[in-house]
Amino acid sequence: MNACKENSFDQNLNMKIWFSVRPIVIWILRLVPAIILLQTLYFKFTAHPESVKLFTEIGMEPYGRIGTGILELIASILILIPRFTGYGAILGLIMMTGALYFHLTKIGIYFNGDPLLFIYAVITFICCAILIFVYKKQLESKLKRK
Repeated sequence: MNACKENSFDQNLNMKIWFSVRPIVIWILRLVPAIILLQTLYFKFTAHPESVKLFTEIGMEPYGRIGTGILELIASILILIPRFTGYGAILGLIMMTGALYFHLTKIGIYFNGDPLLFIYAVITFICCAILIFVYKKQLESKLKRK
């Protein structure tokens, strides 16, 4: 009986710790993709030569560069607003699916000898996928209302 009480105590303690840490983890999962998406906008919107080269290689310059910049701006803003995080995560996941597709088929993992863009896309993809799972109930309830 003593072991049962200790096990119950440990479970309660673990739950208290998780519920106190959970909001921090969710904020990190929201901030990381938003920051990554926002920091790439400078290169897209200023027609930085590296960004122009990348979108030229995939055959989407200039409309693809500007269009993805606008969509990534929208995704990052939505991710940061708790009420719309799920929608932003869906848009971010779609955008990063496209980015990963082009990395794996046309431009390679090492663009200009550097894998950083690919790594950013993977990190953003993973964070958005986890956010979709975390906000699944919120997304489902909004879809059922309509």
